[in-house]
Amino acid sequence: MTPCHAVEILLTRPADPGELRYVRSSSRLAVNADRTRLMAVQRAPSPGAALHLLRRRLDTHLPLDVLSTHYPDRHRQVQLNVALDRTADRALRRDAAARGQRPGDVLPQHVTIALAREEERRARQLKERLTPLLTDHTPGKSLRAQPPCCTGGRTTGH
Repeated sequence: MTPCHAVEILLTRPADPGELRYVRSSSRLAVNADRTRLMAVQRAPSPGAALHLLRRRLDTHLPLDVLSTHYPDRHRQVQLNVALDRTADRALRRDAAARGQRPGDVLPQHVTIALAREEERRARQLKERLTPLLTDHTPGKSLRAQPPCCTGGRTTGH
């Protein structure tokens, strides 16, 4: 018996009702409220095969962005299926050739680097926003302060 794999589908834009109706006629899908994320269960011999089968079946009917396995494998890894545009695909292949690796081995490295950069950017942004607050107030006062909306317009006596 072929195992089933839970797949999360991220869309580039909300799916319109007609697209969802068409796809639901051949697949069982759960859709989130804003119609940008879907869940599906796909029979396949492996998680990677499940992602590939769903990509092939849904690609012309929905604005697919990323497909991922919903549950980590035994190595605690979640698999992704990403369709790159031609420019990104060429750049990835060039980088992989320069490193003597396969594109599939280089892509996770690029994703890891991009995620680290994004985390650094967000930490910098948080620090930039908190610094002016902390120059005028102690951390304790900042945490105890309640906005007027929470006190009915009255200030608390701390």
